[in-house]
Amino acid sequence: MESFIIRALQLILSLSILVVLHEFGHFAFARLFKVRVEKFYMFFNPNFSLIRAKKINGKWSFAFFSKNIPANERPKLDGDGDVMHDSKGKAIMEQIPELELPEGDWRKYPDNTEWGIGWLPLGGYCKISGMVDESMDVTQLSREPQPWEYRSRSVWQRLPIIIGGVLVNFILAMVIYSAVLFTWGKEYLPLKNAKYGLQYSQIMLNNGFKNGDKILKIDGQPVEQSSDIFEKLMIEGKQTVTISRDSQLIDLKLPENFSQSILAAGESDFFSVRFPFVVGEVAPGSPASKAKLQAGDSIIGINGKQLYAFQDIQAELEANKNTKIQLSYIRKGQITKSEIQLKDDGKLGVITISPYKFMATKKIEYGFFASVPAGIKLGWDKLTSYVKTFKIVFTKEGSKQLGGFGAIGKMFPPTWDWQIFWQMTALLSVILAFMNFLPIPALDGGYVLFLIYEMITRRKPNEKFLEYAQTAGMMLLFALLIYANGNDIFKAIFK
Repeated sequence: MESFIIRALQLILSLSILVVLHEFGHFAFARLFKVRVEKFYMFFNPNFSLIRAKKINGKWSFAFFSKNIPANERPKLDGDGDVMHDSKGKAIMEQIPELELPEGDWRKYPDNTEWGIGWLPLGGYCKISGMVDESMDVTQLSREPQPWEYRSRSVWQRLPIIIGGVLVNFILAMVIYSAVLFTWGKEYLPLKNAKYGLQYSQIMLNNGFKNGDKILKIDGQPVEQSSDIFEKLMIEGKQTVTISRDSQLIDLKLPENFSQSILAAGESDFFSVRFPFVVGEVAPGSPASKAKLQAGDSIIGINGKQLYAFQDIQAELEANKNTKIQLSYIRKGQITKSEIQLKDDGKLGVITISPYKFMATKKIEYGFFASVPAGIKLGWDKLTSYVKTFKIVFTKEGSKQLGGFGAIGKMFPPTWDWQIFWQMTALLSVILAFMNFLPIPALDGGYVLFLIYEMITRRKPNEKFLEYAQTAGMMLLFALLIYANGNDIFKAIFK
């Protein structure tokens, strides 16, 4: 439960930072071109808001845990004082003149932005005056464009307003990556230093790999780190893998559908680095504590079976849960044996020493001026890699791997780690920038598509068409949101 809360808090904080800065990108360009921004909210606020604030007559006015202000509209009356209706029988609405609004009514001061925090922590929004957006404010759009509205600006001013959010997200990613490299540097384990080889998933084993094999090349190109293997096999579809096994070089030929078989099996981690099982800490009251295991003990066997790799020992413990086993380990150069009664989880109750203690990592330090271009390059590399990965979504097995907030939350560590938090936030910023730029109505890319159409044809799309397109886009996005989060729920219950 504690790890769930920590992951949830990291996810909410990360998305809050990204969404607020994304919307600020729209806000900044809107104000630059003197377009009114009616509302700016962190989190969504159906029906009521946690905090609302607006500057009125030079003084800030606040409201806490209050209902939202109703839209500035009323039914339009005909000459006889009867409510007018459209062809579908729906009441026609009109804006209430500001002079008719009571003193102190926030709607009487439309020049100033209403700032707020909603109660639903799934995003946020920036409501720009005169723009067909998710608010679907058709009353405002039914009148002639006003000088302060988005509609009244040239296409070359509307374009920066639209792409401002994506631009800020991508710049933010590069800034964060630069800061991470400057603060912590870059450290990874070169595959050539993985002296105990790799541990493979069942699909990998079925395709000719053996635990302990070292991957040297893929399609004749050397691989430096683990991410290279994933990109070349899963994204680029390379098939020939050169491995080192018992001092021999062997070429393995993978099938064309290899990546799909990995996805179908749900093997997100289809290989890992093998390392010795050396005790770092012993939990009080655990089976290891009762057997007097100590920090520094190196486990080498279970029930007479010789084992040394953490993964093999972990699997053997799982196979012997709820039984008494004989554990062999080395302590201060001497082989020692102890009997241990395992519980139903098959765990010893120890924390192992990091594998990086046994293998030489490569660490690159960056000064301030070196971190900036390195951060920009890393941000661009992440974007291009994600774009390549995105094509997997359109495959049969890839579509099943779509995840929602639960899947994103699991990307964060179960304990708070600022380095990983900022790395994940930068990655999500790249993803948010790319996803928002897709040419789907209701996303920034959809607006850009319509603006390009206007540039080419020299005429604006019909506003009624934009409303329908916005509605269709929102329905598509909601369907994808339900599907992705439904996948999370299905996997949590049935897998």
